[in-house]
Amino acid sequence: MSAPSRPRSHRRALSRAALVIAATTAGIVLSAIPALAHITVTPGSAQPGSAAVLTFHIPSEEASADTTRVDMQIPTDHPIAQLLVKPVAGWTIAVRTVTLAKPLVTDDGQFTQAVSEVIWSGGRIAPGQFQDFSLSADPLPQGASQLTFKTIQTYSNGDVVRWIDVAAPGQPEPDHPAPLLTLTAAAAGGTAGTGTTGGTAPASAGTASASASTATGSDGTARAIAVGGVLIGLLGLALAGRCWRRAKAPAVRELPAPARNGNGFAMAAAVNPGQEPGNGPDQSQPARPGAESRPPGAARAVPRRKGASGRRGASHR
Repeated sequence: MSAPSRPRSHRRALSRAALVIAATTAGIVLSAIPALAHITVTPGSAQPGSAAVLTFHIPSEEASADTTRVDMQIPTDHPIAQLLVKPVAGWTIAVRTVTLAKPLVTDDGQFTQAVSEVIWSGGRIAPGQFQDFSLSADPLPQGASQLTFKTIQTYSNGDVVRWIDVAAPGQPEPDHPAPLLTLTAAAAGGTAGTGTTGGTAPASAGTASASASTATGSDGTARAIAVGGVLIGLLGLALAGRCWRRAKAPAVRELPAPARNGNGFAMAAAVNPGQEPGNGPDQSQPARPGAESRPPGAARAVPRRKGASGRRGASHR
């Protein structure tokens, strides 16, 4: 590979790796938002006439602001006779009530008022964190298929998010859905609670089953999208690492194949250490004094012997 082409190939590999990492990050973030952004209630369903502790999961979604107030409306068209609020450290609780047009009669007595609103304030939910707020409902109302707890979330920078939308049957989930509690009828042979009439229970059961199916499908879809985003992210990171390793790998210098003699064997030439092929004769060893260069194949000169012909005799002196 030539010298100018190596930097270009490195730049291309690094550019591909950067694009893959950016796409992976965006995929993970966008896939995780539908599963984690909404306010949810646990449990998602309960029996009418039973007592239940409802826990609301409130996430803080602003990047640079804290959640400072949570205002939750309690349904009054099907009021809850006794609603208690669990204290939360660092938060102040305010409870508002309304007078009922018709008193509620339960095993614990008669109630003329019901809670209509609960406000948590004074605390903070930092960005990327959540807080759980719990309510005790006793008993859950009869004759309803679901309870909608519309919630208004206020941030420290003044932003207000209204979680008040309710999904219509057969329509996609809204952007800011209100947390829903599905009320399911008791099993056959059981009791649904005090004050249940035979005419309202079957209708409530059918509607509640449809609502539970919709909620379950929505949660399953959100989880599937989140898992898919994580898998795509891992594959993208693996591909980016592979491109990075290729970009860092040194180029291999290609050497010409050795020449072959007539018998098909490679002809090896002795090269002194530090000498590169094709750079001429070896200069690492100095020539011996008096060495004569002769053409290949020439006979070596026979040294002259010292004798009479080489010396002057005594008679010639």
